[in-house]
Amino acid sequence: MGLDLSPAITAGAIISGAYFGDKMSPLSDTTNLAPAVTGTDLFTHIRHMVWTTGPSMILALIIFMIIGLGVDAESKGNMIEILMVTLDASFNITPLALIPLAVVFLMAIRKFPPLPTILFGALLGGGVAMALQPEALLIFANSPELSPMLSMLKGVWLALASGYTASTGVPEVDNLLSRGGMEAMLVVMWLVISALSFGAVLEKAGMLKRLIRSALRAAKSTGSLIMTVVFSCIGINIVAADQYISIVLAGKMYKAEFERRQLKPKNLSRVIEDSGTLTSPLVPWNTCGAYMAATLGVATFAYLPFAFFNLINPLVSILYGFTGFTIERIEKNSLELEGSAV
Repeated sequence: MGLDLSPAITAGAIISGAYFGDKMSPLSDTTNLAPAVTGTDLFTHIRHMVWTTGPSMILALIIFMIIGLGVDAESKGNMIEILMVTLDASFNITPLALIPLAVVFLMAIRKFPPLPTILFGALLGGGVAMALQPEALLIFANSPELSPMLSMLKGVWLALASGYTASTGVPEVDNLLSRGGMEAMLVVMWLVISALSFGAVLEKAGMLKRLIRSALRAAKSTGSLIMTVVFSCIGINIVAADQYISIVLAGKMYKAEFERRQLKPKNLSRVIEDSGTLTSPLVPWNTCGAYMAATLGVATFAYLPFAFFNLINPLVSILYGFTGFTIERIEKNSLELEGSAV
């Protein structure tokens, strides 16, 4: 917004990159959930996903590059200079400000639980702000009656609870920095709780299973089976409003059918990730869609046409299903060995 670029296209690029990283990360919850539900190995699952995510990301990058070539970069030069000068004058910009981010990355790599990791990162961020940005905190707290230390603590608390409000005098910078806080996520959390409750009712009542069984009758070939899984995951994302339900339910319901057709379980885990995970941020009332819209400040339907990676990947998965490319089957010798072992 500060550079007068399209927020919708920018949000689409951010989501495309974020979900590519999410799918390729062994730390990702959905990347662990999909192989666990289907009965395959985590790293086998990730290696198999490279075949669909790689070409999809390359195509998305090409499209973003073509869009970027149409932007007049020279006309943005003056605004970039204003943004840089204002930020430099208002804050102490130093690599030390990246300490909280580095610590959170390290804790994630060491597989610390999410809650203490996020909490510690937030508290550490407040401490680093007090050490590096005392003047900005004092201005934000606006409490001259308090001592400097108490005033800075108040500023950190307000930023955590209600979000930070910048007052640099440059509207573009203020809009860029004025956001965050737990209050900003209350509506999203309400939607998440409602979506999970609704999805649980649908699953417990057997409604989703009934829909999937009806769709399975029409899947005669491998390509049509994979297309059925893709559309089932998309449908569950729309109806149940949560990506975890789409992954778990599709994995459970289609696992036996993939085994019956002698298709390796890593094919199923890849398909439900290509569709269940990637289409979740494209549904406004889905937990992921609501979170992305609230975090980025862009409506879901606004960035949807530009989330190219998320749109392309399910299509690539369907294409592979009909062509048979990278669709691996269970060898008969393996089945015989398993049968004799039993």
